[in-house]
Amino acid sequence: MNASNSVKKYSHKEKIISKVDRFNRKYKALRLFGLIYAVCAICTYNFLFYFYRNVKRFTCLACILLFFVASSSFSYPGMTLTISFASDVNNEESTSSETEALSEVVVEESDAELATIDDVEEFVIEESRDIENPDVAEAEHLDPEKQASLTDILEASEEISLVDSSYLLNEEVIEDVALASTPLETEGDVYHFDSEDWKIMLVNKQHPIPDDYDFPLGTIRGSMRCDERIITPLLEMMKAASREGVSLIICSPYRDMDRQTMLFDTKIDRYMGAGMSYMDAYNLASQAVTVPGSSEHQVGLAIDIITDGYSSLDEGFAKTAAGKWLSANSYKFGFVLRYPQGKEDITSIEYEPWHFRYVGVDAATFMVQNDICLEELWSTYVD
Repeated sequence: MNASNSVKKYSHKEKIISKVDRFNRKYKALRLFGLIYAVCAICTYNFLFYFYRNVKRFTCLACILLFFVASSSFSYPGMTLTISFASDVNNEESTSSETEALSEVVVEESDAELATIDDVEEFVIEESRDIENPDVAEAEHLDPEKQASLTDILEASEEISLVDSSYLLNEEVIEDVALASTPLETEGDVYHFDSEDWKIMLVNKQHPIPDDYDFPLGTIRGSMRCDERIITPLLEMMKAASREGVSLIICSPYRDMDRQTMLFDTKIDRYMGAGMSYMDAYNLASQAVTVPGSSEHQVGLAIDIITDGYSSLDEGFAKTAAGKWLSANSYKFGFVLRYPQGKEDITSIEYEPWHFRYVGVDAATFMVQNDICLEELWSTYVD
């Protein structure tokens, strides 16, 4: 503060004090009001004088703040994106001379980390959505060479010496199939399963495949493989369906880590190519394609099933004769619908009526009787 400013400040203060002093001598009964006036007047003056003295400094600060707000991305409304499975999409389109307007997207909930996609640009939706199941790349379910009907499997088995194909003679599995017609007797909620049993192994996003897990691979047909211990019950199930006039066709069984990684990375690349950030693309991809290392296909216990006349891997499969037959009978052979409708919040995967998992006859029967999924079995009935 320079000398002239100090003199001005002191002079103003003295004037107020002198004025209040005269007021108090004249009106002694109102001395309190005089003091209050003096304090308020001096404080107000000092406050305003401070800003006056630093006007340049505050002007510079205001300009910096204005520039920061005007140039920051958060000062503009942006695209809000939270991820879920999109099963019903309603787009309202309008066109202009250069660009297409944003489309409002309604997303149906289906996963454990479920949310919605709001206000996503139409080109993102068109590029990121798949008509068929996104967990199957290169249209495997449409390629005859990557399908296996009962006839295909039996013909392939004739080319392999049945003496050498021990998986077709697995006594433990045959015994399990024989027990399929026997209802599982339980007493309330006291039935328990062994956590070391390979048949009920839990594989999901929270329980990846152990690094030391090993299992025997058997050939279904050509390059199509799965855990050899489930081939016998798989064949028995397909034979039983065939006897009732129902065709079951296997597709997309075992996948190795490289294959699963390729599927997952391809899905992320497609979403990012459609305009999503990496994290948004990763979140959406993880709900459509299982994260590598967490897929049941990688342990050879999961199979996808289609039928003659219906090769789409979608919810419509549940309405086919094959879908209905499997829903009613697969448990008798140790297979369960892995991702049932209504359990999406538990399984973290959308409803997949074509995806079946081998868990053994006992566990499959118990799960069907109690209307539970594998995660629920583990949370309560596995020791």
